Amino acid sequence: MKYIVTLNNKRYEVEVDESKVELTSVSEASVPMTAAAAEPVTEGSAEPQQAAEGVRVTSPMPGTILDVKASVGSRVKSGEPLMVLEAMKMENDVVATSDGTVKQILVSKGSTVETDQILAVIKEG
Repeated sequence: MKYIVTLNNKRYEVEVDESKVELTSVSEASVPMTAAAAEPVTEGSAEPQQAAEGVRVTSPMPGTILDVKASVGSRVKSGEPLMVLEAMKMENDVVATSDGTVKQILVSKGSTVETDQILAVIKEG
């Protein structure tokens, strides 16, 4: 049986062989798991996206993306808001760290992100 498990804000697809499950307590189960079964997955994709070359804009803290204001191909100036991150019930602008063109956006509205996770890539120039 396959399950999607969230651990430390990362989603994993886990396959469990039910014939080998042995419950040892209410909060802990002993389940054999191979490394291949513990690959992280992202929303809408079985494989995580790789960041392109350029200036990487990262998340300053864990939270949820409420809005994405920039789009791929748009010109941005340093300090311009790219997206809104909700963390600890506060809305925080995630801003461009340099002037350039948005080359890649790696998250979407509703995505859960971790500290230092790459959110977008800007090509300087």
